[in-house]
Amino acid sequence: MNAWFPRVTLHSLIVAISVLIYVLTTRVEHERRPPSIAIAWVLGMMAVPYLTLPIYLLFGRRKLPRKVLRWSGIGSHCAHWAEDLIESFDLASSAPSSVRLHQDGDESASALFATMSSATLRLDICTYILGNDAFGREAMQRMIERARSGVQVRFLIDGVGAIQMPRSCFKHLNIAGIETAIFSPLFARKTQGPRNLRNHRKMVIADGAQLWTGGRNLAAEYFIGLKGAKPWRDLSFDLQGLVAAAAASQFEADWVAAGGRPAAKTTVAGVVTPGIVTPVPQSAGGRAQFLPSGPDQAEDTVHALLIDACFHVRERMLAVTPYFVPDVSLETAMRLAARRGVQIDLVLPAVSNHRLADFARNRALRALKNAGVSIHLLPYMIHAKAVVFDESLALSGSVNLDSRSLLLNYECAVVFYGAGEIDWLANWIQKLIPEAQPFGAQAAGLWRDIGEGLLLTVAYQL
Repeated sequence: MNAWFPRVTLHSLIVAISVLIYVLTTRVEHERRPPSIAIAWVLGMMAVPYLTLPIYLLFGRRKLPRKVLRWSGIGSHCAHWAEDLIESFDLASSAPSSVRLHQDGDESASALFATMSSATLRLDICTYILGNDAFGREAMQRMIERARSGVQVRFLIDGVGAIQMPRSCFKHLNIAGIETAIFSPLFARKTQGPRNLRNHRKMVIADGAQLWTGGRNLAAEYFIGLKGAKPWRDLSFDLQGLVAAAAASQFEADWVAAGGRPAAKTTVAGVVTPGIVTPVPQSAGGRAQFLPSGPDQAEDTVHALLIDACFHVRERMLAVTPYFVPDVSLETAMRLAARRGVQIDLVLPAVSNHRLADFARNRALRALKNAGVSIHLLPYMIHAKAVVFDESLALSGSVNLDSRSLLLNYECAVVFYGAGEIDWLANWIQKLIPEAQPFGAQAAGLWRDIGEGLLLTVAYQL
């Protein structure tokens, strides 16, 4: 009894210290976490503080101080509520943009290589994965050709993607004169913040004036297919105009954060902008707006836009995503929109390449199905990310509709206000629906319900 009591006292003291550290760091850092995530951390520290506290200290932060470009109203009066919201985040205004959306991998590859070939002074490339396959090698060769022709080429890859990339690839790139940087390498402290904050952005920018972006990594499965398999269905697009200038500024911030050498600064449309090396043309076309999200933004920008849009939408919402594990606030906003009569169509792969995400999504899918959301499961892998609201708003980019993508990753999207782009995306999503099977919202058994609940407590980290 006498030996047992000090051990209990010591354990209680460690629990109290762990919870106190969580409270103090949360307050000092002004971290805003969803209630479910906050409860998971506190319960973990109460149950197993010896394990949970080190994990929290390593991975608990999700917002980081970062010196990023603050834009001061390139545009004029905002005609759409979403423009006002995005500008309130100190992000670039919407601007006319000449946009081309890509129907398939072949069209996307042609646009990608055309963007790379168009660079005359600078080519900036940011990707999560560069495949060790035929397409990845083709992309590397295109970079090398531009570097040998005198173009400054900068290649930025996430630390997770860098692990999958042979060391010889970096050697070939460096020999060709290409500057390379790894964002948040797993085994080095070059980038600020926990190792679980990954850069999922995909951007190829020529001369700060032309942008290729979307959901595709630079690997075969996203364009031509891998080992005889059909390519994944995905979305990407290219555009010109001031939206590309905003993307170039974001690349510059990421590049410097990863330890890259800063680019020279020039003035574009009255704004001192790093990474822009040529004048940006004003292009006719629909208005668009660059929308980054992640630890470098004070707010969860895409998450906030989606929730706000769910309360503004009146008639329809179309969404396609490979992984759907929303937090409670986004799930609730979608349910309420469906209950007031909005037609919501959600398109997902029946089986994705992440089986844990497929398991964790079922609780949210059952709740949405019961609220009247139409859920369509495709018999193949789809990696596209896009959401359309009514006839006035759409967005597409690298952002999945899951908590990791919306609340932890560095991501980027483009918001479209033009009728042409909105109709194109709506039609692209609607053409998928006849190929899909409806989701069957069967009640979960006790053990499945417990398993889903346990997985959801850590799903945002996976």
